[in-house]
Amino acid sequence: MSHIPTRRTTPRPVSAPPAGPSPDGGHDERMAELTRESRMGGLGTENRERVIRRIDMRDFDERRAEITDALWSAATESGFFQITGHGIGGDEVDAAFAAAEKFFALPEEAKGRHPLKKGLNAGWESMTQVRPSTGTADQKESYQLTRPHMAGLWPERELPGFRETLLEFESRCRDVALRVLSCFAERLGMEREFFDHAHDPASPGYQSTLRLLHYFPVPSGAESEGVWRAGAHTDFDCLTLLFQREGQGGLQVCPGKDADGQEWTPVVPAADVITCNIGDMLMRWSDDRLPSTFHRVTGPGPDDDHGDRYSIAFFAQADRDVEIVSPGGTYPPITAAAYLRERISANFAR
Repeated sequence: MSHIPTRRTTPRPVSAPPAGPSPDGGHDERMAELTRESRMGGLGTENRERVIRRIDMRDFDERRAEITDALWSAATESGFFQITGHGIGGDEVDAAFAAAEKFFALPEEAKGRHPLKKGLNAGWESMTQVRPSTGTADQKESYQLTRPHMAGLWPERELPGFRETLLEFESRCRDVALRVLSCFAERLGMEREFFDHAHDPASPGYQSTLRLLHYFPVPSGAESEGVWRAGAHTDFDCLTLLFQREGQGGLQVCPGKDADGQEWTPVVPAADVITCNIGDMLMRWSDDRLPSTFHRVTGPGPDDDHGDRYSIAFFAQADRDVEIVSPGGTYPPITAAAYLRERISANFAR
């Protein structure tokens, strides 16, 4: 295994999906993913006995072997786990959420001055993501921060300090994500810093993203069964870090072994934890040893909070020119740019 990831010197563009089958086999994979996800739109049943493992990251350098074992066990079991002792302070999380709430409180006209740049995952969108699992738009709006593509997207006139707060928070999230990924790298037979090289914030091909999310309120008494704030899906990245607010539930997970029966387990928000999940990119890089798990955000039940729901996600996605090479040959090599293009095409295919 190389000490650093392989990079293509002439990465493919990400602005548009291919017209037909790609040389990487992407067309077949895209259709398979569309079929798989489209089967996940049912209500299913709840499994509250399944445990989402919680792992303490304190004293990381001294406890690396112990933490690595715990992370690997939890990740291979369900693809989802939570971490504490991660080093991001509650005041930092609160500041990021405050910035998010201020942005989403802006008039539509103001937010619309910073629109999503298609193919670059930067800027603001509202109800544009349609999941194959539901066929309807997620009931949310979001703002994406992807460092190389933020020109013209900062609401600096409306929200002084917004840019600085989010850039610092994105950096803190990246550090935590790379710490976790370094443990997975070692267990996969890679160099410890392998994923550091694959997620370089100084690279023009950097495509890790911090995403602010606002799920719209649901009128009290409204029927929410079968209505999803976010339809069932897997993430496209290597690793997702998710911050949730206490009392704003709805996230549910369905590990692979339960996907056919659709047994969903709620992930209860807590102020001091980060909920983590493996993404499709890392599943491919690990020859499927690390599973990318279906998850969704349900509408509120009769006794739940029907108000606004906010969350913040950091998606660790390899730089555009990095090749994802499946060590065991399960998948053909593909650049991270081409892979994301294929996966986004599957997610929005109609």
